[in-house]
Amino acid sequence: MTQDATADRVLAAVRQRRDRVNAAIDEDLPMAEPERLYEASRYILEAGGKRLRPTAALLVAEALAGVDADATTDYRSFPALDGEPFDLMRTAVSVEVIQSFTLIHDDIMDDDDLRRGEPAVHRAYDMETAILAGDTLYAKAFELLSDTGADPANTVEAVNRLASACTRICEGQSLDVEFENRDDVTPEEYLEMVELKTAVLYGASAAIPAVLMDADDETVEALYQYGVDSGRAFQIQDDVLDLTVPSEKLGKQRGSDLVEGKETLITLHARQQGVDVDGLVSAETPAEVSEAAVDDAVAVLEDAGSIDYAREMAEDLTERSKERLTVLPEGPARDLLADLADYLISRGY
Repeated sequence: MTQDATADRVLAAVRQRRDRVNAAIDEDLPMAEPERLYEASRYILEAGGKRLRPTAALLVAEALAGVDADATTDYRSFPALDGEPFDLMRTAVSVEVIQSFTLIHDDIMDDDDLRRGEPAVHRAYDMETAILAGDTLYAKAFELLSDTGADPANTVEAVNRLASACTRICEGQSLDVEFENRDDVTPEEYLEMVELKTAVLYGASAAIPAVLMDADDETVEALYQYGVDSGRAFQIQDDVLDLTVPSEKLGKQRGSDLVEGKETLITLHARQQGVDVDGLVSAETPAEVSEAAVDDAVAVLEDAGSIDYAREMAEDLTERSKERLTVLPEGPARDLLADLADYLISRGY
């Protein structure tokens, strides 16, 4: 299958599930009082997003159950492997809600103006409301995951896994901040930070449905590692896109990571090749950097082989992630999970 055909297949599967997830968000996160708080909490969820993590969660469950899902599939009463049906959709929504919480707080810490092409929550509302909105989403995710109707012991493990993922996300964010003040970060340290900040939520998205369905430990762990490897590849691809995709398509200022001094696998490799990364752009803020300046910086990084190095690393991680899927029964859902991993490093916004 060609790369374009794979992308079309994945996007069709994502759209089908995204529509269901969006409807579920309306049901599971209704407006309440105080109205401004709940408007802000839903703001980023309504601003868009592909719903890749909930799609992965749904596909894992479909693969385990041997279900070839369509528009009539009842995700609200989904069969476990050995036990009563549970609310799989509420599970999928919980991981998307956690993702939104992290984005709100990440934008506050980075003082970003845009998210998904719209003003960030702290710009659309105010700082205090944005912090509370993120906190509200964090709490709501655990409310949802603890009330799926799954086996109580499995529910406790699932909640523990999501809580652990949130702890590790905070650890990763802390490392990301620390790296801004260091010039001796290694690629290995960067990959650890990416695993914590980004990949563990992909891992949780893939593992938690298996836990709730009462899959064996080997299957749960393999699916977690599938998500982690795919998530690391996803973040590396994001770093590439930050330099190579126009600002209007990216939804934020192109080259912002470079201007803000954020270390990526690209800049770390370039430093090892003797490139003066800190001198590639001179703007004080992302908004002040010109497209021409980013073009010049990208040319230097390409000459150093750094962008190709990052792309190759993402491809290697993706191949490793797909190997983990052998624990699942063969079928359309397993194939889509493999295609989804490929899509994460081929997408261009």
